Amino acid sequence: MAPICIKTVLISESVDPRCRAILEEHGICVTEKHNLKKEELIAEIKDYDGLVVRSATKVTADVINAADNLKLIGRAGTGVDNVDVDAATKKGIIVMNTPGGNTISAAELTCALLMSLSRNVPQAAMSMKQGNWDRKKFMGAELYGKVLGIVGLGRIGKEVATRMQAFGMRTVGYDPITPPEVSASWGVEQMSLEQLWPQCDYITVHTPLMPATVGLLNDETFAKCKKGVKVVNCARGGIIDEEALLRALESGQCGGAGLDVFIEEPPKNRPLVDHPNVISCPHLGASTKEAQARCGEDIALQIVDMVNGKNLVGAVNAQILAGTFSQESQQLIKLGEAVGAVLQSCATSRKPLSHAHIITQGDYMKTCGGYMTSAVLVGLLNHGSGCRANLINVLSLAKDNGIVVNESHWVTEVAAAGMCKVEVKGDGCSFKATGSVQGGVPVLLGLNDCVFRQPVSLTGNLMFLQASASPQLLSSVAGVLASEGVQIDSFSAPVDHNGDVWYCLGVSSLLPDLGVLKSFVKDAAQLTI
Repeated sequence: MAPICIKTVLISESVDPRCRAILEEHGICVTEKHNLKKEELIAEIKDYDGLVVRSATKVTADVINAADNLKLIGRAGTGVDNVDVDAATKKGIIVMNTPGGNTISAAELTCALLMSLSRNVPQAAMSMKQGNWDRKKFMGAELYGKVLGIVGLGRIGKEVATRMQAFGMRTVGYDPITPPEVSASWGVEQMSLEQLWPQCDYITVHTPLMPATVGLLNDETFAKCKKGVKVVNCARGGIIDEEALLRALESGQCGGAGLDVFIEEPPKNRPLVDHPNVISCPHLGASTKEAQARCGEDIALQIVDMVNGKNLVGAVNAQILAGTFSQESQQLIKLGEAVGAVLQSCATSRKPLSHAHIITQGDYMKTCGGYMTSAVLVGLLNHGSGCRANLINVLSLAKDNGIVVNESHWVTEVAAAGMCKVEVKGDGCSFKATGSVQGGVPVLLGLNDCVFRQPVSLTGNLMFLQASASPQLLSSVAGVLASEGVQIDSFSAPVDHNGDVWYCLGVSSLLPDLGVLKSFVKDAAQLTI
């Protein structure tokens, strides 16, 4: 991936000082303005390339749409539900988090709540402060031999499992992504949720908040659990249905809950917080000195690595960029964008485009189909249109523009460098182009079934002419161009001269009006790459 230029960053919340120090050490100008109101953030954000937040700053669509220069939103923490990721993606802005920064702290708090639920530690401590000595009231239960269900077996789920196994708990879990053999290697038996609910003495959730996980624990699922099951949520408010949880607590179906997160924070559901069998915390999962230092340092290092074109870690909406950091991938991206730009220029009069089919050929391009497709679309949508497409938002923009996109890979015995073939359709017409990378340079091999004798270097000012083969064509065109002050730097003719064929000229500058060539050519296009 070509390095993304980040020169200015706004930090809108308190993060570890190492974050600012690392960014400034690498030449990035940092401004810290905390506790900005929405209107203040909207007014401020237009001046920055990057924004670093924790969980309090709400980066809404209004904020994102006001950010004309913003290229990156960095979340110093795990969850990104305070960021409108869809709006950021549509604008081509990378949303990045620090996936491992608070893993240990969140896992340790989860374990603390599990232990507190088993032995009523907070309630007993409060009773002591009130001058009481009531041993019978706070009778607890051992964790040893109990079954812990872990819903979500990512980094935090794994750390919780290994710690609670030390207490002799049997750990079972569910995760739609982590392979069962992987979780089995650290002692968690995977099963379906329907199998998990009735087995567990304790359940802890460690999933993101998304449509599939909203209200994951509800009246129906509580009814399937053991009577007296205890639950913990240190992930995101809303994964456990709070009203259903309160009903389960009052009926005794749920024996206790440890909650660090709520649907609304601070929570207004006081009956839940005030319930005697609920242990609640004010969202302390990442509130350790170590986690804050780690998250602040991690987000800064991730930004620096991305800017320097080294690596991309934690991008939640730009996974396509992960494979674009090698020199070879950058060359292929330039090829895709250039081929797309050529076709856009040739198809200008046939807009709007309705279809784009991108075909990669050869082993060299087997793994690059995703970003090659996006690169071609960037060239198609950006060139001469004023559109601000990039690899992050271009698929969404293509859909918005009514372009149906198809991609495929052909396994052939093509040269090692491989080839990219693109066909676009619009207004009943079709345009095709074939390109490759030769000697590190993107080249055009053919246009609309015309194969060039010499590959066309896709750089500089290019002019494409469709005309009947004629010995006088070049001299006639050269005369017109000279009268317009344009010099021909290179000329590429097709192999086949039958019928109307395409020629390519490298020129010193573009013509103000291609109409001056209409007496010599059937069609013409020009562009600067």
